Amino acid sequence: MKVLSSGLPVGEVVVNEDTRPFWEGAADGRLVLPRCHRCGTVIWYPRHLCSNCGSTEADWFEASGRGTVYSFTVVHNGEGAYAEATPYVIAYVELEEGPRVLTNLIGEPDSWSVGQAVSAVFDRDSDGEQALLRFVAAEKQPLK
Repeated sequence: MKVLSSGLPVGEVVVNEDTRPFWEGAADGRLVLPRCHRCGTVIWYPRHLCSNCGSTEADWFEASGRGTVYSFTVVHNGEGAYAEATPYVIAYVELEEGPRVLTNLIGEPDSWSVGQAVSAVFDRDSDGEQALLRFVAAEKQPLK
């Protein structure tokens, strides 16, 4: 299992035709999401099936990367590869465009609060091969 620049482990990312635009955007440091062509819902997790109306017609766009912390927890006792990464933060972030994303918050575990503004970053492995969506406090600099 690889370890990302945040210190969090990551398994293998599986890219398929439904998720390819998301992962290509992530590799470029851009948050690219599908929006339902029929009802306008921004879809999370990335796929072509709208969770609101069931349409399979979606257009991809570059999202703002801005959001707010909806809920979070600090994990102090991880399992397996995550045991060495503790403490770390798991959170739901509500994106400015609407959907809530289950993710990690990068920064001091005790510094977070519900409603706090956050910005998307792409947490990379040492080879630069994988980039996972994470969030930092809005005033922080992105991960390099």
